[in-house]
Amino acid sequence: MQDIMEFVRDHLVLSLAWVALLIAVIVTTFKSSFSKVREITRGEATRLINKEDALVVDVRPREEFRKGHITNSVNVLAADIKNNNVGELTKHKARPVVVVCANGVNARASAEALNKAGFENVSILKEGIAGWSGENLPLARGK
Repeated sequence: MQDIMEFVRDHLVLSLAWVALLIAVIVTTFKSSFSKVREITRGEATRLINKEDALVVDVRPREEFRKGHITNSVNVLAADIKNNNVGELTKHKARPVVVVCANGVNARASAEALNKAGFENVSILKEGIAGWSGENLPLARGK
């Protein structure tokens, strides 16, 4: 215990950074576990798309979307969702929605915003398009 206290005293900035990261991990874990938005696997996403007619909302920039996206997905920028500018999406509030980003990190904020806007069943694709294409699942180009 004395060694720990000595380390903290000698490396105060490093110790504070470690404590801040620990707190951030704990807060993020609690937020995601109590969130109505859930993270789903590619298998679950495929099932939702094929069996329950899920709407796939891709929040990547237009250029990335054109390079490859899940078939029949809709490209809506994250900033538009944040500003509640969802336009045509509002008629799909009762359908399951799968929010997709490049790697699964940026989709949560958009998914939470859609959930607050009244969408009932919102999910995030784990690992995003990177995981989807990594398993050689089909991607459409253009649009």
